[in-house]
Amino acid sequence: MTEKLADPSTDRETLLVELVDESGVAIGACSVADAHRPPGTLHRAFSVLLFDSHGQVLLQQRAAVKTRFPLQWANTCCGHPLPGQSVVEAAAIRLGEEFGMTADLAEVGVFTYLAGDDTTGRVEYEYDHVLIGVVEDGPPRPDPAEIAHWAWIAPQQVRDDLVGNPGKYTPWLTQVLEIADQAHRR
Repeated sequence: MTEKLADPSTDRETLLVELVDESGVAIGACSVADAHRPPGTLHRAFSVLLFDSHGQVLLQQRAAVKTRFPLQWANTCCGHPLPGQSVVEAAAIRLGEEFGMTADLAEVGVFTYLAGDDTTGRVEYEYDHVLIGVVEDGPPRPDPAEIAHWAWIAPQQVRDDLVGNPGKYTPWLTQVLEIADQAHRR
């Protein structure tokens, strides 16, 4: 199964990702599909978390067709910059593709994680840049090929549910939420 954009001629699994070492230095490139085959290859990624004027965060339930962690709840959007592409630029593009939204995004931290998806057999091994933004415009316009459901939720409510229902969420959400919420409260 491959993850498709609205344009059926673009297969996201064939796009290139930037391979990195443990400190985030670029060391090469490979396809999205190759980077996510077991045991996983460390590559650059980004995770965006948007806040509203009340301090709530925008979460999405990933679409059933996602090749990694389908139907689990995650941060607003995530993805991979192309080799050499600015993380902020790539994140802004992906935010528009997934939610039909724009926001001034700021990078607020980075972490590395390794997680296998028992459902699809794929692996996430990512050097993940966390970006935040605040939105005050109209409601999101999600692409149903990308997002099954979405919700604005208070960060503490997400933390509480992560404790009681960890399998409902992507494995990277806890770290993204902590980095993003700490930066947002500064």
